[in-house]
Amino acid sequence: MESLIGLVNRIQRACTALGDYGGGDNAFSSLWDALPSVAVVGGQSSGKSSVLESIVGRDFLPRGSGIVTRRPLVLQLHKTDDGQQEYAEFGHLPRRRFTDFAVVRKEISDETDRITGKTKQISPVPIHLSIYSPNVVNLTLIDLPGLTKVAVDGQSETIVEDIENMVRTYVEKPNCIILAVSPANQDIATSDAIKLAREVDPTGERTFGVLTKLDLMDKGTNALDVLEGRAYRLQHPWVGIVNRSQADINKNVDMIYARRKEREYFATSPDYGHLASKMGSEYLAKLLSKHLEQFIKARIPSITSLINKSIDELESEMDHLGRPIAVDSGAQLYTILELCRAFDKIFKEHLDGGRPGGDRIYGVFDNQLPAALRKLPFDRYLSVQNVRKVVSEADGYQPHLIAPEQGYRRLIEGALNYFRGPAEASVDAVHFVLKELVRKSIGECQELKRFPSLQSTIAAASNEALEKFRDEGRKTVVRLVDMESSYLTVDFFRKLPQEMENQKGGKPEATAAVDRYGEYHFRRIGSNVSSYVNMVSDTLRNTIPKAVVYCQVKEAKQSLLNYFYTQIGKKEGKALAELLDEDPALMERRMQCAKRLELYKKARDEIDSVAWVR
Repeated sequence: MESLIGLVNRIQRACTALGDYGGGDNAFSSLWDALPSVAVVGGQSSGKSSVLESIVGRDFLPRGSGIVTRRPLVLQLHKTDDGQQEYAEFGHLPRRRFTDFAVVRKEISDETDRITGKTKQISPVPIHLSIYSPNVVNLTLIDLPGLTKVAVDGQSETIVEDIENMVRTYVEKPNCIILAVSPANQDIATSDAIKLAREVDPTGERTFGVLTKLDLMDKGTNALDVLEGRAYRLQHPWVGIVNRSQADINKNVDMIYARRKEREYFATSPDYGHLASKMGSEYLAKLLSKHLEQFIKARIPSITSLINKSIDELESEMDHLGRPIAVDSGAQLYTILELCRAFDKIFKEHLDGGRPGGDRIYGVFDNQLPAALRKLPFDRYLSVQNVRKVVSEADGYQPHLIAPEQGYRRLIEGALNYFRGPAEASVDAVHFVLKELVRKSIGECQELKRFPSLQSTIAAASNEALEKFRDEGRKTVVRLVDMESSYLTVDFFRKLPQEMENQKGGKPEATAAVDRYGEYHFRRIGSNVSSYVNMVSDTLRNTIPKAVVYCQVKEAKQSLLNYFYTQIGKKEGKALAELLDEDPALMERRMQCAKRLELYKKARDEIDSVAWVR
């Protein structure tokens, strides 16, 4: 059965592959934060890199003077079976194995330079490195830039604060175990690592103290006060380390040989011999591995709870994003028709009042149309001067004898022509509302958001249908106006009083000539025509909305996509697939979501299985 640490390492590696981790300007993801790790903290030249290499048993870290570690290095160690070849993999170079650790060192340096440039600046963006070896224990270590007190040439003035802030983002997390590295040849009271660890972990329950360079102390002195916890007590025992000397490094002394020399040093040391079984890099690695496994086991319930919560959120997001589309044409056609029905349902809800917008059509009939009818220039058209002009022209060379019938007809026909404008404007106004409702319905149809091409096609098909409905609506309302012009209501004129009395006294005028050309005569004609036009206006005010609704609104509800359905049924697989061509950003989002969901489910199952066994 795989150890808990190995399982956590695999989950962290999967998080890394998905980009589901933080560092730098981004916060760690919730799962990454919940998984315990070990952060290596220390001042510059405290021996941090040597400690890591001793634990790994390989030379793989860049070396030099000043600030060498300029980006966090997330190092995951995976124990393999004896006899298997050691190799390394980088998170930024997946599936590429490095068996030459000198090349690993160069890649760390090159990858650092890719972000920071060949400068002395730092970056919070981590490098992820996995090492597979039979000579390691399952462990996750994070190597951080060394704490410093002074900015040197080539560094920003804020470098001291920047490094400390970066280190704090890791060690402040309650699931981070702090490996505080301090050199034995310096006073522990001046240790940068211990100072920072005490601030973020005042109880010391997360801090492991490591004392390096024991072999470099002045003769006659030792570090027993520190190692035995008298100088500075931690909840966990201090561990002493003897790293390779610079001469050994220059000679490329084998790390396995260096480990043996370290064991011999403690075994034969008169000062540390009684502590030999609890000293050295091998003991440190096993101590950390054991503690980390206990640490993980204690936090399994909270990790499982977080994973379950994340699974629920991701499944909800997957439902929102939609499931992948089938590849066969039958399923694709079915999907398109279902999407059209979803859009059509929303569109009808807008018209019928389930959603806002349809009331604007009523506003056209109740406000815009009456207002337009009231604004028609009948006062000017039926003025005495214009009535006289029209009647005179209609009589021709022979004046009318009793009533100017041709004048009446021409006046009425001319007046009724004015109704064309409001009638057509009503058609256009409703058309605009319907187009806007199509746009809103497409935007509100969550299922359609996945498919920009289908959105555009449905919008174009809907608008094309609305144009046809508008044309039919315009023809119909114009016919209504023309119908009023083509046949006048005779009863209206038969009921008019005879023009036998003058305006004031009711006495007949003296001569027919005066009656024919007098102002009262033409005013009376204008008044009669006005009354008839008002009657027609009331009629059209009621019939134009009926025509518009019948030709446009009703048709839009019943057959908006009928022609589109006919055309879509003739399309082949390739054309259907093009309509279901999703937004690349959304496809990428779903793919990442699906990968994360798979990761979380697999992590939950595996953690449950390991937890039950233990």
